[in-house]
Amino acid sequence: MSGYFYSTGRRLTSLAALAHIGTVPVLLILLLLLSLHPAIAQSTHPITGRKTAPVMSAAGADWLERPERESEEAPDMALDQLGIRPGMIVADVGAGTGYMTLRMAKRVGSSGKVYANDLQPEMLARLRANAQQEKITNVETVLGTESDPKLPAGQIDLILLVDVYHEFSQPQAMLDRMRESLKPGGRLVLLEYRKEDPKVPIRLEHKMTVAEVKTEVEAEGYKLDQVIEKLPRQHIIIFRKAVTGK
Repeated sequence: MSGYFYSTGRRLTSLAALAHIGTVPVLLILLLLLSLHPAIAQSTHPITGRKTAPVMSAAGADWLERPERESEEAPDMALDQLGIRPGMIVADVGAGTGYMTLRMAKRVGSSGKVYANDLQPEMLARLRANAQQEKITNVETVLGTESDPKLPAGQIDLILLVDVYHEFSQPQAMLDRMRESLKPGGRLVLLEYRKEDPKVPIRLEHKMTVAEVKTEVEAEGYKLDQVIEKLPRQHIIIFRKAVTGK
């Protein structure tokens, strides 16, 4: 789940400034930066040239549950657009602390299931604690890798990626594995902050245009199905498996 949009960006700037004026040892600054941004070195997408954004570390998990997120992202409105029903098997890739996972779990009900994927065990531990606190039992946490979300093949009705796709260091491999996990007719849904809109107050590397998303995702055996522009700051971009996909 992406972070460091505007809050941590200021922290990094402050640390860099201290290092520049010599008030803090440079080695200490580097260690602090690495703890905040485990993926400092940016890669670029081979098709669009888009720079990969750094992944939020578990140290920034509180940002995922900030009260302002309700008005900034309208999470329930987003899920309303997706028609999630009782009994569905869904996945939240890059689930973080479970902000969207738990909402989906309530919608699919006891007859459904949510696979909550993340790269960081600390995030998944916090997600499990949040689920236990809300007495939600239909969530299975999955520790993935940078190239594989480790979802079951051919079983998922819908995969949701909220502000996370732009952080994939190996997006092509991830898209391939997710496509394999979808049922026939299953959907891949990306929520991404609108890069087309300069008024969206998010760091540029954490925003994407619809054109960028379409180009990158369709190259991996998907077909753009729908773009929904009802959220305050984000695109909802929905894909299905291409008929002639890989």
